[in-house]
Amino acid sequence: MLRAIAASGVVRTFPKNVVLINEGDTGDSLFVVLSGKLKVYASNEQGKEVVIDFHGPGEYVGEMSLAGAPRSVSVMTVEPTSCAVVTRAHFREFILANPDFALHVIEKLIHRARLATENVKSLALSDVYGRVVRLLTTLARDVDGRQVVPEKLTQQDIAERVGASRDMISRLLKDLVAGGYLAVEGKTITILRKLPPAW
Repeated sequence: MLRAIAASGVVRTFPKNVVLINEGDTGDSLFVVLSGKLKVYASNEQGKEVVIDFHGPGEYVGEMSLAGAPRSVSVMTVEPTSCAVVTRAHFREFILANPDFALHVIEKLIHRARLATENVKSLALSDVYGRVVRLLTTLARDVDGRQVVPEKLTQQDIAERVGASRDMISRLLKDLVAGGYLAVEGKTITILRKLPPAW
């Protein structure tokens, strides 16, 4: 179904670090990711940024353009990315002709609303350490019996995702490595044993 809607769009390729959607703008396009990776984030006037999510091939951003409201977040490429850009008019036509896709969009919006709720709860109710633990355990995957975070995360990446300073993340990771809880090789993080509930 997503292939069909992508086919109605214009394929465009963007280099790394190009902003596709600016928070506050009124947009009329849906971006279906064909290759590459997008970062969804919000920022303030001082340049402080919080990362909301990442999207790769087979996913899409900009579906709220259907409502015609201003964009609620910004979206940037984090690597060279190819997208099918679908206008709001084609998006509406496709949904009217394919009610099953409308249900898919509703399910996707519910999932993203739940994610946003979890992020707000985490920021409001957890300390920085708790947010780091939540991020690492959510991202980790079993690789030969070890919990490995497949994304190559820098300290700045982690800081932007949990709403903290890079220095704070650096200290936490250093302590967790020294305590034998984590191994960090390059940008690969491995959870060696269950992370303690508090630090």
